[in-house]
Amino acid sequence: MSGAEIEALALLYRPSGLPTLIVLINGDRERAVELLQNLAPSLPDKVYAHLSPGIESALASSFNLEHHGEHSKMILRSPDALNSVASRQSVPLSIHDEEEILAFYRAAYPGNWFDARMLETGHYWGVRIEGRMAAAGGVHVCSAKYRVAALGNIATHSDFRGRGLAGDVTAAICRKLLNEVDEIGLNVKSDNIPAISCYRRLGFETTAVYHEILLTRKS
Repeated sequence: MSGAEIEALALLYRPSGLPTLIVLINGDRERAVELLQNLAPSLPDKVYAHLSPGIESALASSFNLEHHGEHSKMILRSPDALNSVASRQSVPLSIHDEEEILAFYRAAYPGNWFDARMLETGHYWGVRIEGRMAAAGGVHVCSAKYRVAALGNIATHSDFRGRGLAGDVTAAICRKLLNEVDEIGLNVKSDNIPAISCYRRLGFETTAVYHEILLTRKS
C-alpha cells in the first residue's frame, strides 16, 4: 500500500560462514512474531539470530533454540569524547597482517566473527607490544554509500588487559570512520561491564537490548 509504514522488518545476512538473522522491534511485538512465523519455512536450516527479547517463541516449533545471552546495541552519540583517548599506540592493519591477526584472535577471542576480507576495508587497527599483537579491532560492516558502520572483533590479549588498549584501538577506528560515515554502532554482551564502560567513555550509548540465539531446524 502506497504510503504505508513498515511495521516489522527482518534482515538475513549471508556472509561466507553462518547466516545471521536480525529482527529487532520498536513497538509492535505481534507484527514481529507474525513475520518470524511466516519466515520460518524459508530460513536456512542453521542460522544465528539477533532477536528482541520474547519474539524467539515464534520459531520454537520449527527450530531448536540455543541461547547465547543478552547483548546491547550501542551507538556513538558523543564523538567529541573520542578526544579523551590519544590512540598513540594504535597502528593500521592490512591484508599483509592476516596471519598475525588470525593467530591473535585464536588466542584472544576464539568466538570471533573475523573474516580476512574485512581487512580490505582499511578499518582494522591494532596495538603491538614487544613485537606481539596485544589488541586489535575493526568493522563488521562499513558502507560509505549509506554512511554507517558497525564495529566488531575488538579484543585484547589476556596478557595485556587492564591497560586501556581496547579503548585505544576503538578510538582509532572511530576517528578514521568518521571521515566516511555518520553513524557508528557496535554490539556487546550485556554482562561485559568493562567493555560497556570503555565504550561509554568513548561516547557510545545503549540503544537496544536483544538476545543472540543459534537456530537449528528440527528434523
